[in-house]
Amino acid sequence: MRKRFEQQNELDAQLIPDVKIDGKSRHELPQLLAGLQYIFITPKLNEAVFEVLERRVLGDKKATGRLGLSLWEILVLGTMRLNLDTDYDTVYDLANHHEVVRGILGVHTKQVFGEGKYYPLQTLKDNIALLDEEALKEISEVVVKAGHELKKNEGEESLELNLKADTYAVESNIHFPTDINLLWDCVRKCLDTIELTLEEFSLPGWRKRNYWRKVAKRAYRRTANIHQKKGKNYKDRLKKAAEKYLRRSRELSQRVDQSRKGLLLLAVSNIRAAALLEALSYYHEMLEKHIDLVERRIIKGETIPHKDKVFSIFEPHVEWIQKGKPGQKVELGHNALITTDQFQFIVDHEVLVGEGDQAQPIPLAGRLKTRFAEGYFLNSISFDRGFFSVLAKKALQQDFEHVIMPRKGKKTPQQEAEENSKTFVALRKKHSAVESNINELEHSGANRVPDKGLDRFKKYVALGVLAYNLKRLGKIVMEQGMLTTVVRPGNSKRAA
Repeated sequence: MRKRFEQQNELDAQLIPDVKIDGKSRHELPQLLAGLQYIFITPKLNEAVFEVLERRVLGDKKATGRLGLSLWEILVLGTMRLNLDTDYDTVYDLANHHEVVRGILGVHTKQVFGEGKYYPLQTLKDNIALLDEEALKEISEVVVKAGHELKKNEGEESLELNLKADTYAVESNIHFPTDINLLWDCVRKCLDTIELTLEEFSLPGWRKRNYWRKVAKRAYRRTANIHQKKGKNYKDRLKKAAEKYLRRSRELSQRVDQSRKGLLLLAVSNIRAAALLEALSYYHEMLEKHIDLVERRIIKGETIPHKDKVFSIFEPHVEWIQKGKPGQKVELGHNALITTDQFQFIVDHEVLVGEGDQAQPIPLAGRLKTRFAEGYFLNSISFDRGFFSVLAKKALQQDFEHVIMPRKGKKTPQQEAEENSKTFVALRKKHSAVESNINELEHSGANRVPDKGLDRFKKYVALGVLAYNLKRLGKIVMEQGMLTTVVRPGNSKRAA
């Protein structure tokens, strides 16, 4: 049974509104903690954030059972992971030993009797994983609107928004793929799964499994070395090595298929056997696929269509991303569409799966129109050339006063006059600010996703955006002196 938050009633426990934050530090952590503290002490924001967390995390779960981490602790610990571009080990250390972090978490910072509350590493991993993408997006919207309220001038009825949108590549944590090394990945994981199965169940025919691994790896190394170093008679030597590599892989595939069939009966009545069967079936399917790809590419000399390629057996959802600019490296992951405003908040983000830039402006405009329907005036939105389409520009002009969407190629005199107008040029020059915001987002950790699976990929990016917006809110709060707990050590004058 989880609760919103419950202050620890222990000796020397410090209330969250009383936690002191160093206002002179230029580190990211104090800004994030200031943003979180402002959310906690502001009743309207506190209620909005906890309402989202209760609806998305608790859902219809029964209000019984053991007390887990509070919703507030989950939010604080999750945003710390992305704000600092760090891993769970660092979050574990901060949660257990950092005085200010523990104060914001609502647990004691100094314990008079005993050691106090301890956060195990696995507990952190399991609880932070409860935050889903939609919950993070909703909380981020609350944070952005809180920042807008602080930036709005007194007496101003509606806030004018000048938005900028661009995409950047978020990489997945995988190695660079070739058909040769992907085939070895399949062989290796099939053998790994067989070994896990043999620890609990009996499978005939695998007494020499270490030998199978050894000969398959030797064939892989020989083929990969020839492919990498080239040299005299390169194609003939590569084809000969690949034939042996394929022969070993096919022999192994037949043995794996026999074992897979043997697991079918066990899987009916045993959950563990069913899980192992599912994993083995997937890796065997990938093994057969990459045997076919290596044969087609190296032996038959075919060009493999893009739709037939798989860039990772561990993250099959990833896409091959290479910008059209010369010298750009290949990135494996997904593009993320980021939209920022003049206050440096990220007002919208979306992870794109199998979609190009040109398809994004109209759905983006719909989301923005819904999100900022009341109390806002959508003045302008800017894109780069890759987003342009006549249909998108006409659609956006219905919702925005100014649409900055440069055309590709040759332009008519009327189009030239439009793009040379004073307003167009001024807003286009300001568009580069979104690249600065994206760069800051990447440096916070949202440049490479270590988590596995498409859902966790999207969640990781959403958590990065939320941490970024909280840090931005905290910076504004500290600049405007909204928190009396923000202190600046060393500013007091010395006595005469």
